[in-house]
Amino acid sequence: MAQTGPNYAYFEGKIVPIAEAKLSVMTHALHYGTGAFGGVRAYWNDEEEELFIFRPLDHFKRILNSGKILLMDLPYTPESMLQILLDLLRKENYRGENVYIRPLIYKSTPVIGVRLHDLDDDFTMFAQPFGSYIPNEEGAKVTVSAWRRIDDNVIPARGKITGAYANSALIKTDASLKGYDEALVLDHNGHISEGSAENFFMVRDGVVITPPISGNILEGITRRSVIQLIQEQMNLDVQVREIDRTEVFVADEAFFCGTGVQVIAIAEVDHRKVGDGTMGPVVRQVRELYHAVVRGKLPQYRDWNVPVYRAETEAIS
Repeated sequence: MAQTGPNYAYFEGKIVPIAEAKLSVMTHALHYGTGAFGGVRAYWNDEEEELFIFRPLDHFKRILNSGKILLMDLPYTPESMLQILLDLLRKENYRGENVYIRPLIYKSTPVIGVRLHDLDDDFTMFAQPFGSYIPNEEGAKVTVSAWRRIDDNVIPARGKITGAYANSALIKTDASLKGYDEALVLDHNGHISEGSAENFFMVRDGVVITPPISGNILEGITRRSVIQLIQEQMNLDVQVREIDRTEVFVADEAFFCGTGVQVIAIAEVDHRKVGDGTMGPVVRQVRELYHAVVRGKLPQYRDWNVPVYRAETEAIS
């Protein structure tokens, strides 16, 4: 039976019922986008009857780095954030389903005025059952967006800064209203950057290619994991380089990846089939590997997963 949630949130230093996690309408982050968030997933393993959090310390390191960009002073470490998450998930007691976790750091002072300094900083987090981000995971139809990706000297893409996601919202809505599942976005030089909220890969002649971090993309934890899996488990070369728009039209395969989307096969780009228009063998294998790894089923990557319901000392070790 599907469970509902979230029922609780970590808010202002403690776990409270979700209805009590409330902010003032004057909160600085609400007006100026002065916050940063993370996206973390936890996956249910039926055989072990265990919920595994995928690479949580990496996610918490990244959100704290986003805080540095936003001039935040937070009294947390990745390890202390992990302990809060474990307490939260045990309180929710999610079982038999996958979960999405949303940590958020933000400027919490109720004040008007554009700035980053002389403001209070806070941290909140909640978790809820979550399935697919894009329904058509095995053959998404994609368009190249008319919107450009924001530049590092505008709002850094390496930090998941809340205000930056107005850019993603414009991209996603335009694509959706035109009947597409997702969009590809170009950087300021006209090269492929990423999707509205996911990293991009393509395959040409047996080589897997993905844009560089300097292409104004998120430093994706799923992206990094996928590159390692492709190199170690599939023995394929991975090139990190600029990709021209038209190069995507002649790719053999292509896919998006990210915590929310997981691994999504791309079937078409602007009405042009990618390969034969179906999910290819490389993308299929990447998907299978990824879904095994996040559920703790590949021993060599077991340290990427943190179990929720085992003894507390074992979970953090």
